[in-house]
Parts: sequence; structure tokens; C-alpha cells
Amino acid sequence: MALWNNPTVTGAEKRVGGWLSGFKAFILRGNVVDLAIGIVIGAAFTAVVNGLVNDIITPLIPVPGGSFADWTVKLPYGSLKTGAFINAVITFLIVALVIYFFVVRPVNALMARYKPKEAQEPPTTRDCPYCLSSVPLMATRCAYCTSPLPPPNQPNQPPTAYQQQAPQRG
Repeated sequence: MALWNNPTVTGAEKRVGGWLSGFKAFILRGNVVDLAIGIVIGAAFTAVVNGLVNDIITPLIPVPGGSFADWTVKLPYGSLKTGAFINAVITFLIVALVIYFFVVRPVNALMARYKPKEAQEPPTTRDCPYCLSSVPLMATRCAYCTSPLPPPNQPNQPPTAYQQQAPQRG
């Protein structure tokens, strides 16, 4: 059969295998699973908050003429269901507050606590003790006033007697 000798078909398993291995690595990385779990839990939590707002919070708000959820504004061309919109806003605010205080703040605190500290880069320049110009760290003479400079302080070493007293200008 000509199908087996077709060059387009013979290398297909290698090409598809490369795509599928990349997809497999993406799915098993962990971020996708965490995201899926977060979406499912968020949807369930939103349903709970919707019930709380619709059944407990909005009946407590006094509205003339009935329930707050059924509150409408009459317009010449129809009516607006403002009660349902206000319920949605209250629900959103409650969900946003819970997510901020129980997810975002603790995660930020953990990240700040366990994030590795960035190493401070050593300085590349220093000031001349005579003219206060900035010169390279390893310079032996100031480029501006041509004064001889003391050797630079080595990290984690106390300054020597020569480095503590300023050289005499002559």
C-alpha cells in the first residue's frame, strides 16, 4: 500500500510526539492543576456568597414595597432591576475582600519571608578625600585634583592606620 511509503506519513509520530510531550510537560508542571482547583473553589465560594447576600444581607436592607432583590426603578420605556445589580456588587465586594485578606496578603507575606535576599553589589567608585569627586574604586590618584589616594577598604576588613588618616597634600 502506498500509505506506508508516503514521506508525509512516516515521520508523523515523531512530530506529534514532540507536541504531545510539550503538552504533557505543561499539564504536569503544577500551575495548571493549581489554577483549575482555584477556579473550582472560587466558583463554589461565589455561590455561597451569592446565597449569603441574597438570603441574609439584602433582606435586612429596608426597601419600601417589598424585597430588596426585587427592587426596580420604573422608567418611561421600561424598568431597571437595580436590586439584582446591587446584590452582584455586594457579592463581588465580599468575594474580593475574602480573597484579599485570606489569599493575597498571606501569600505576599510568605513570599517576602522566604524570598532570597538580593546580594548587594559592591561599590565601583569612591570619593576623593580632598575634592570629593567620584573616582574609580581601585584608582591610586584622583583624576580631578591629582592627589594620591589611599588604598580602598577591602570588604569585611577594618581600615589600616594608613587608611584612617588622610594623606598630607604636598
